[in-house]
Amino acid sequence: MLDSICDMGLTGVGCGSLIFYVTGLFENWSLATTEEFEPIPRYCRLILSVYEDDLRNPLWAPPGGYGINPDWVLLRKDYEGTLGRVSPYMIYVDHDHGDVVLGVRGLNLAKESDYAVLLDNKLGQTKFCGGYVHNGLLKAAIWIFDAECEVLKELVEKNPGYTLTFVGHSLGAGVVALLTIIALQKQDRLGNIQRKRIRCFAIAPPRCMSLNLAVRYADVINSVVLQDDFLPRTTTALEDVFKYLVCLPCLLCVMCLKDTCTMEEKMLKDPRRLYAPGRLYHIVERKPFRIGRFPPVVKTAVPVDKRFEHLVLSCNATSDHAIIWIERESQKALDIMLENDKALEIPVQQRMQRQASVERGHGEEYQAALERAAALEIPDVNLPPSYGTFNELEEGENSSQSIEDALVASSTKRRDRWDKFINQFFDVDQSGKMVFKKS
Repeated sequence: MLDSICDMGLTGVGCGSLIFYVTGLFENWSLATTEEFEPIPRYCRLILSVYEDDLRNPLWAPPGGYGINPDWVLLRKDYEGTLGRVSPYMIYVDHDHGDVVLGVRGLNLAKESDYAVLLDNKLGQTKFCGGYVHNGLLKAAIWIFDAECEVLKELVEKNPGYTLTFVGHSLGAGVVALLTIIALQKQDRLGNIQRKRIRCFAIAPPRCMSLNLAVRYADVINSVVLQDDFLPRTTTALEDVFKYLVCLPCLLCVMCLKDTCTMEEKMLKDPRRLYAPGRLYHIVERKPFRIGRFPPVVKTAVPVDKRFEHLVLSCNATSDHAIIWIERESQKALDIMLENDKALEIPVQQRMQRQASVERGHGEEYQAALERAAALEIPDVNLPPSYGTFNELEEGENSSQSIEDALVASSTKRRDRWDKFINQFFDVDQSGKMVFKKS
């Protein structure tokens, strides 16, 4: 039971009562509408369902259940099925909403392979599609695409008009964000599906792509962040985050001071600095210098500068990352939106007009973000997209190597880092399982 709760992200590190808010950051963001935010709680529940061993007899279902028909689950892969290349995932055909969904769960604290994916990164290591991305997450995304593209192609062709949606939480969010870019570059392998039918919802994502990519794909990729979640904000190498997990508040304080003292112009001009991907949806339920929670509201934007550049030191910085809290607060926010719409008694025709207006507004905001990025001289923001390769996997490495060769070549260094990390916090019991060291 403890392992399952840890998997869902409930294990947090207390930050005492130190709270620091960056005020004014979201003042110019618009409020999300019911139509655009409606699928997010549903996708959170789908991600949660990937943790279940038996969807017909669930153990961790949220109030009201997962809302999933087990007969529509086409494919499920656990760690054995993924060979440790990526965390477990599921393909679900949602006939009620006309949607083919691939959902990837988040980090399992007890799985070496998940840490290996997150720790497999070096600043500027991998150039991809005219920008820079997280190396380990890209490898995981390529593995899923190669493994499931034929299945997805068959589903897309069998269900014309259905959308193809990639969703994930935490580690899985970074994987699906990069998987979406790969799908857009390899549409021929998915039956030439139109761009407008592909979308991504990255729940509590890590910073996994450079700013030019984050802005360029904001019309397809959506990131959802709950209040003070640290992961989409921290520029610290994920290797260091998990290395100092037992003293995470100290690490966040140091990084907060470092970000505060760094000129924003220098941040924006760094082409290898990674960011949370796509359009951002920020669920706000607490106010600066106020005690207690408030009815959540959702703000959205495609920011260029001030794009979650500063950490928020809060006692909720880690708990806001948990998928079960994101699901609860997003559902509360959606319920409030629905109540407001009902109170206004908006006719169906006007709802359709509003939806069309929102889509036009998002398109205009997307173009404005690209123009803003060009005005700020964001490196490579106007480069045409192209399918990336591992040209910079290791200094001096042969660029003609295959992905499999690259994985083998980098495994020794990754194993050394992992062994050093694992010996600090874990022991092996008599049954051969890893357990936390007793303090």
